[in-house]
Formats: sequence, C-alpha cells, structure tokens
Amino acid sequence: MECDKCDRDAVMVASYSGAHLCENHFCASVEKRVRRRVREDSLVPRDASPDDPDTWVIGLSGGKDSVVLTHILDETFGRDPRIELVALSIHEGIEGYRDKSLDASVELCEDLSLQHEVVSYEEELGVRMDDVVEKDPENMAPCAYCGVFRRDLLEQYAEELDADKLLTGHNLDDEAQTALMNFLEGDVTQVAKHFDASIGGFEERALTDDFVPRAKPLRDVPEKEVALYAHLKDLPAHITECPHASEAYRGEIQQLLLKLEENHPGTRHSIMAGYEELAQMAAQQYRGDGDENVELNECERCGSKTGGTVCRKCKLVEAVEAV
Repeated sequence: MECDKCDRDAVMVASYSGAHLCENHFCASVEKRVRRRVREDSLVPRDASPDDPDTWVIGLSGGKDSVVLTHILDETFGRDPRIELVALSIHEGIEGYRDKSLDASVELCEDLSLQHEVVSYEEELGVRMDDVVEKDPENMAPCAYCGVFRRDLLEQYAEELDADKLLTGHNLDDEAQTALMNFLEGDVTQVAKHFDASIGGFEERALTDDFVPRAKPLRDVPEKEVALYAHLKDLPAHITECPHASEAYRGEIQQLLLKLEENHPGTRHSIMAGYEELAQMAAQQYRGDGDENVELNECERCGSKTGGTVCRKCKLVEAVEAV
C-alpha cells in the first residue's frame, strides 16, 4: 500500500482519518501536530528573548511518550535562544524497571546534549515504591501513592530549576481517558481544574504564581503513533509497563475507549474536542469556587504548598514509615 503523499510504502494507516503514510510523512505528521499544539496553546511567550529565555522543564521518564516529546522539542527548539530545555527524571525505586528507563533517559540526553537532572524518592522522601507497595498503610493502589509523590517532586524541582513551564508526555489516549473518567464521575469542578491545570491554552487559563504551569504538547497524538514514531526514529525508549500499575478504573476506561475507537474511528478526537470546549466553560464558571478559593499555606514539614498544615505527600510518607 502506497503513501498518500508519495510512492513509498505506507508504514501506518490512520483509521480515524483514512490517511496512509510512509515513514517520512508519518514522522512529519507527528511532529507537525506537536508543533501546532505548542503554537495553539501559546507556549512560547511573545516577550521571550535570548536575554530572557523561557525555561521548559520536561518530565522525562524514559518511556516512549516522554522520550518522543523530548526529541521533538529538541528538534524544534534546541537551537532557539528564546527557549531553554531541561530534562527532569524521577527514580521511584522500582526494582528492575526504573533503572532501565533511567538509562534510556540518560542516553537520550547525552545524544541531545541536554541538561538532565535526576532525583529519587529514596533520597528526597526516604521511601522506595517497592517498599510502599509492600507496606500499603492506606490500603490504596500503588499509583495513588506514586502520583502524589511524583507530582510533588516534579513541582518542587521545576521551581528549583526556575521553570516557566513544566511539560509532560501525556498522549491523546491518556487525555481521553481522563476526560471520560471525569465525566463519568460527574466531577465538574475537576473538569474545570483539568482545563486550568494543563489543557487550556496559556492565554485562556487562570494561571497563578502558586504552581509552575503545565503543558502537554503530545496530547493530539494517539499512543500507538507515539510508539511507532519512537521505533522509526530508533529512540532509546523503555517500552514496558510499570510492574505496580494497577489503576483498575482507568484500565476499564482504557479498554472501553480502545473498543469504541476500533468500532468508531475518531472517538478519542471527538471526546477531546467536546471536552475541551466544555472544560473551558466549566473553568469560567467554577473559578474562585470551592477548593480554588482556599488559601494555600506552606507545609510545616517540607514547605510544599497545601491547603492545610501538612501536605498529602508528607502524610503518606509518615504513614509508610509508621508501618
């Protein structure tokens, strides 16, 4: 089967669009979507300059999504004096898993001559995820602990690196799953927070000085296309699922979406198109209400921002240490 744009053999068929693309045109398509998202979300500020560049910290796990994002951003902005790119990797302490993905992150950053910072749960929090999973003091899924720890460290080090933006490698499947979960849970305030946290353009969100604003430039690209891009570009990505991954509800949503996409190509794109519009309206309606109106304090133990006196991360660490 030939590429729609040339006479080379097609390496992929996008059922949602009917496109048949060869390796060159497929890779160009992925890169175009990422750069369009960067442009549409206004990630590059008008006043960015070589004298006052915008610093982007990329959450680099070593998996396919973050590796592809880092590669494309370096291709696009690596020589742009208005933008400074810094990669940040977090070692959770998962035997036989994170070491390999960290190796991939190190290899990529060396290839790109990219500044690379590495932090670990063990050094920063005094816990390892393997031990957390074994003790499980709160009777929660491993991802529930890890999500709190990871978000806190990403935020902490993004601030220490003077980041203007924190970029993560969430793809189209990730975002469509989150959108559907928020909708099925009937959590309109969470929909509003999702918009202001990461899916609205930087000129549309209610940004504050409390947290480094986030962006997801890869969120228009389906997961399988991210994986294919990483393979075709021979990027050092560690494509293996975390052994502790057990988000049962998200897993159900993932399987539901895959089936819907198979039967009705374009479902993920449709979900996000409608969700983003509704999320923006929800954000405009709910800004200043509920949790958004809570004054943030410094955690009395670690200094992180929290609505109480002790942050969720410190409470979880204390619970783990008490077992």
